[in-house]
Formats: sequence, structure tokens, C-alpha cells
Amino acid sequence: MNFLGILLFPFTLIYDLVTRFRNYLYNSGYKRSFEFEANVIAVGNLSVGGTGKSPMVEYLIRLLNHKKIVTLSRGYGRATRGFRLAGKDDSPKTIGDEPYQFFNKFKNIHVAVGEQRAVAIPFILAELPETEVILLDDAFQHRPVKPSLNILLTDYNKPFFKDFILPSGRLRESRKGARRADMIVVTKCPEQVDFEYYESQIRRYNDRAPIAFTSIQYMKPEAISGKEAFNPEVFLFSGIANPAPLKAYVSSQYRLAGEHYFRDHHRYRTEDIQMLTKAFEGSEGAKCLLTTEKDMVKLLPFIKEGHFKGIPVFYLPIETVFMKGGRRFDETVLNSLKAYSY
Repeated sequence: MNFLGILLFPFTLIYDLVTRFRNYLYNSGYKRSFEFEANVIAVGNLSVGGTGKSPMVEYLIRLLNHKKIVTLSRGYGRATRGFRLAGKDDSPKTIGDEPYQFFNKFKNIHVAVGEQRAVAIPFILAELPETEVILLDDAFQHRPVKPSLNILLTDYNKPFFKDFILPSGRLRESRKGARRADMIVVTKCPEQVDFEYYESQIRRYNDRAPIAFTSIQYMKPEAISGKEAFNPEVFLFSGIANPAPLKAYVSSQYRLAGEHYFRDHHRYRTEDIQMLTKAFEGSEGAKCLLTTEKDMVKLLPFIKEGHFKGIPVFYLPIETVFMKGGRRFDETVLNSLKAYSY
């Protein structure tokens, strides 16, 4: 814990008491958690910030592609409220960044958003009665819903067992919250991992859940603007929680001629596009703009309106790849599914 964390520690104690009391109310049954007939798989984390939830949800979509799937997210940063089932007129502004990414990428699923997941799920089952699996995105702390499978993610570089509760650290609740997990996945792992150390530390808080390790695999850059082929002289930009791994990868594979990073969930404006265009043109040797898939979906309206003045713009698709425990992870997910007759 750094010096600022020590100064904020009294507030951390208050936050800890509040979250512990809230969890006690649910664990004791005083506050009710609702179960549903459909399979509900929750993906979440103990900390704030990115731990790779969206790539994990996408992995589950591919794994369960034989099922009728609906993703359900809060829809962080959207301009709408309440339950909403994504349709052709929706955008990142109406349903949020990650939900729109799912909607734009997977045509064989339905995508829904709703702040109160326990309220949204009955709406889903009423409007889409053939739903077999509901994937809850970022729902580990959403106690009103009791999932059939609870998957906890933790970042290799910022594991929950080394972190502290807000505001001294980044944890939304005590490390002991990990005991609710049915599976624990260590994400964003480097090539060399001390599996034994991480497993031993995690087992201090959960002695039953299978543990798996994943890394992010960057795919071939794909074009979203311009007709030119990809050129490795790139100007990199993004609006994600932690751009460091992205920058490290791009720097190792291409020549980084320029860079600019926005805050997580940044909502792009015309001024941003103008700034990026000017920065690209002023950089030394940059031949194309490169960004993330998460940013790409928010740039599509600008692309359609003819922005970027013909500058080639590419994005890097990513996928979750298991380094250890992948087979057991798949088996646990598939074995958790109950038959759903409709």
C-alpha cells in the first residue's frame, strides 16, 4: 500500500464494513437472491478496471454457440436507462461500448442491457422465451441474481490477493469475496507464469474453485477505413482501462510512430477525430492509425460520415487463449448447463 493508500485507509475501513454488511445480508438470506430457469453464467471481478471480461464473454459465446444465448450488461456509459434489447437502431451511445461490440460482432445472439439484472432477466425470458443461456457481464457484485455459474477474473499484473479495498486500492469488496466464485481465471498472463505461486495465493481465499490461466492473443489488424493494405508504421490510440499491454504488443510487432490514449470508455467526439487526424499527419513516418476493437465500434459513425480524410484506420481483434486449465474450464461451463425446456 502506498502513502496515499495509507492516508485513505480510514475510508477503506468504512467501505469494507458497508460491503461486508451487504454481503452478510445476502449470505444470511435476509436479502433475497433470485434464481431463474434459464442458465445464468456471471463473469466479473473483485476490482475496478479492466480484467478482460469482454474477451471472456466472447470466449463463452463461441464455446456455447450451439445454445440460444443472450448477453446482459449494465450498459456502462450509455445515454439510455432501464431494460433495452439491442436492435438495428442501437449504437454504443444507446447500449454502451461492450454490449454494442457483442451486438456488432455476433449475429447469432441477442444483446440486452439493464442496470437491475434481476429485473431485466424476466423481461428477457418474456420477450425471448427460447433463451437457454444468459451471460451476465460484470456481475460478480450483483447479488440480487444467483447465477448457476460464477466466474471470477483477476488480472495477472494486479491480482486481487495483492490488492486493497477502495479507496486505498482497487477492490470493490474484501478479498474474501472470492469464495463465491465457482471458477477463477487469472487473465492477461505473460509468456512465463509462476502457476504454483498464483494458485497457492488464490487458495487462501477459495479452496474449491478450479483455477485457470489465460492470455490475450492479438489477431491480424483489420481495416475499418481506407483501401490501403496494413502498414507496420502505426499511430496507436485507444480508450481502454490499461493500455500498457496493448502498447507493449504493438511496439514489439510494429514501429510505433506516435500514440495517444484516452480514458476508459471515452466517448469520441468530432474534436477527437480532428485531433487524431492532426497528430497522425504530424507524426514522423506513420502510415496508418491503429486502435482496439472496443474503440472501433465507437468510431463507426465517424467512418460512415467520411471523417479521417481517407487515412487508413485499422483495429486489433483480440481473443482469450488458455495457458493452463482450459479443458477443465470448458468442461465446468458445459457441465453447469441444465436442460431448459420451453
